[in-house]
Amino acid sequence: MIGRRGILGAFLAAGTGAWPAVAQDKYPSKPIRLVIPFPPGGGADAVARPLGPLLTETLGQPIVLDNRGGANGNLGAEIVAKAPPDGYTLLIANSSFTISRGLYARLPFDPLADFSPISLIGATPSLLATNPSVPARTVKEFVELAKARPGKLTYGSSGIGSTMHLGAAMLQSMAGLDMVHVPYKGGGPAIADALSGQTNFIFVNPVAVLSQIKAGKLNALAVTSKQRLAILPDVPTFEEAGYPGLLSSTFYGVLGPAGLPREVVTRLNAAVVAAVARKELADHLIALGYEMESNTPEQFAAFLKEDAAQWLKLIKMTGASAE
Repeated sequence: MIGRRGILGAFLAAGTGAWPAVAQDKYPSKPIRLVIPFPPGGGADAVARPLGPLLTETLGQPIVLDNRGGANGNLGAEIVAKAPPDGYTLLIANSSFTISRGLYARLPFDPLADFSPISLIGATPSLLATNPSVPARTVKEFVELAKARPGKLTYGSSGIGSTMHLGAAMLQSMAGLDMVHVPYKGGGPAIADALSGQTNFIFVNPVAVLSQIKAGKLNALAVTSKQRLAILPDVPTFEEAGYPGLLSSTFYGVLGPAGLPREVVTRLNAAVVAAVARKELADHLIALGYEMESNTPEQFAAFLKEDAAQWLKLIKMTGASAE
């Protein structure tokens, strides 16, 4: 799903000459609020927290991280959509943002029309992880168990229509399973209940549960990427497990409200591009399973449109609904 990387060098070469000097002097002149539309502990946190200090360094103003979980990320997104278009309220969005456009009949904002795309940051696949109490160590065993216990296996997610929900719904549809979905206000609470055994399994960002998997607190069965992850080399892909169509990834990117002045978008884009190129951020997130990539505002806008269309097809296939 990630696009081309060729623009990175061009943006870095453009450097500080990419915006008018007067605009550079005026913006930013105060702290910038970066809304994370999920509770602490999820994949968006894993991206935003190391990103913030690098943006602070480049922009010369503090980046204030603000977790606003709820409604599958829509509460936080609405805050940004309705904020003044001055560049001081930004959103770190993931695929739940584009999924919502096809999932909800009514939204208080349009993900494609009411935001100013700034840049993509990267993407990560999902992982099927089970509580150790589940007597299945492979996808085949898991499917056999679910068929033997219809309506008994439970899984948590960060909300109806989230990537955590749709990943499980896709397996459920492809394998003909009957499993119970338990939506939470964010990925952190859903992970906590999978760890405690309140739910049986979870489709989750590998970043968010890597330490628990290595500690044996969760069992990793398969990943939704085309290739195995370097951080989990013993975990097969779903294609290897017999489900080649089960492919998905969660993107992460930065947006602002619609109507941001061009010079502000340009300044923010250059700051995000520079942060993604920083070795300390890239090494940290790549080690956790991310594919890193930045792009131009125009490329990110096109990416969002394509991503929304792809998720809409999956929503229709699985019958997922938030109504």
